[in-house]
Amino acid sequence: MTLLDDLDDVGRDPRSGGYRRHVWTDADAELRMWFAQEAARRGLDLVEDANGNQLAWWGSGPGAVLVGSHLDSVPDGGRFDGPLGVTSALEAVDRLRSAGHVPDRPLIVANFAEEEGSRFGIACLGSRLATGALEPDRARALLDRDGTSLADAMRAHGRDPRLLGRQSWIDDVSAFVELHVEQGRALADLDAPVGVGSAIWPHGRWQLDMTGCADHAGTTRMEDRRDPMITFAESVLAAHREAGPSRATFGRVDVAPNGTNAIPSRVRAWLDVRAETQEEVDVLVRAIVDAARRSGTAQGVDVAVDEESRSDAVVFDLPLRERLAELVHAPVLATAAGHDAGILSAHLPTAMLFVRNETGVSHSPDEHADTVDCEAGVEALARVLQDLT
Repeated sequence: MTLLDDLDDVGRDPRSGGYRRHVWTDADAELRMWFAQEAARRGLDLVEDANGNQLAWWGSGPGAVLVGSHLDSVPDGGRFDGPLGVTSALEAVDRLRSAGHVPDRPLIVANFAEEEGSRFGIACLGSRLATGALEPDRARALLDRDGTSLADAMRAHGRDPRLLGRQSWIDDVSAFVELHVEQGRALADLDAPVGVGSAIWPHGRWQLDMTGCADHAGTTRMEDRRDPMITFAESVLAAHREAGPSRATFGRVDVAPNGTNAIPSRVRAWLDVRAETQEEVDVLVRAIVDAARRSGTAQGVDVAVDEESRSDAVVFDLPLRERLAELVHAPVLATAAGHDAGILSAHLPTAMLFVRNETGVSHSPDEHADTVDCEAGVEALARVLQDLT
C-alpha cells in the first residue's frame, strides 16, 4: 500500500479524483521514473524495449518468469487497475528475498505501455507490438484525440518510433503471471480474497462515423433535417437492447461542430463489444451496425464502420492455471476485461491472479480493494513466483 501511496498524486485530476495517466505524457514519464527508481532500489537491471515496455530483471538468462502489469489508466480511472499488479510484483520480490529465495531462473517485473489504449485507441499496445501482433507502421500512424501521432509523441519523449516492433526478450520468457484487481463482483460473491483466471472473453472496438448535414437548430424543420445524432441515439438503444448477457458499450463520442444551437454534421462514436464467444461478438456487432444503417437510411445519414481492434477469446494455459489454483487454493473464474496476459498467451504460457473488489466498480475513481485482500494477493503471488523460479 505504501508503493501505491507513492503514486497517489501522479496524473490525478483534482476535479474527478480519477487518474489520467496516458502513454507518452508527463504523467507517464513520472511513472516511468518511479518504476526505474524502484527497480534500482532493489538492484534489478532495468531495460526499456523499443515499444516503451519497462522490464526489471532479477538475474539473467533464458526461461525467465515474467510478472507485472501496467501503470497507465483510462480517463478518470481508479487507483488499482494496473498499478496493483506492478506494486504487488515488486513487493513479492522483496518477500522472496527476505525469505532467502534464490531463483533458479530470471524473474522479470514488467510495466507494459498503453495497456488501456486510452490515448491511441488500441488496448495492450506495448504487448501487441512486442509480440508482433501489431504492425509497426500501423502503430506509428495512430492518432490521439488532438491529432498527435504515436510516432510524434514518442519523439517528444526522446524515443525513436522507427524501432517499434517485435522484441527478442519474448523468446527468453517461459511464463507470465499477471496480478490484477478484479473488475467485477465474482470474488465478492464467492467470499474469496483471491481468484485464478481461466479465460478472457473475446472483444473488440469499432468506430462508427455517422455523417449528416449541419444546419440551424431553430430554423430547420424536423422533417428537413439530416441529423446524425438521431442515428447515434438509435445505435445506443440498439446496443442496450441487443446485448442480452453480452456487453455492448458506447463510451466515447465526438460531435462536430459541437454547438448547442447547431444540428451536428457528424457524430463519431466508439463501440466496445464483449461476449463469451466470437460468434456472439460478431452477431451483436452486426445487429448494432444494422440498426445504425437502417436509421441512417431513414434520416439521410451516411454510416461508415471501421474495426479498430479485435482480441480473440483467450483460455489461459491449463497446466499453469491448475498449478496456481493448487498453490493458492483459490476459485477459478473467467473475465470480460482485456489484459496484457491475453496478448502474451498466444506466445507463451500465461496465467492471472485476481484480487477481490468488494464493490465490483472499476475504470472509475470509486474502484477499491481492501488492504487485507491486497495483502492476500501479494502472498499468493510470492508463493507462485517462488514455485515457478
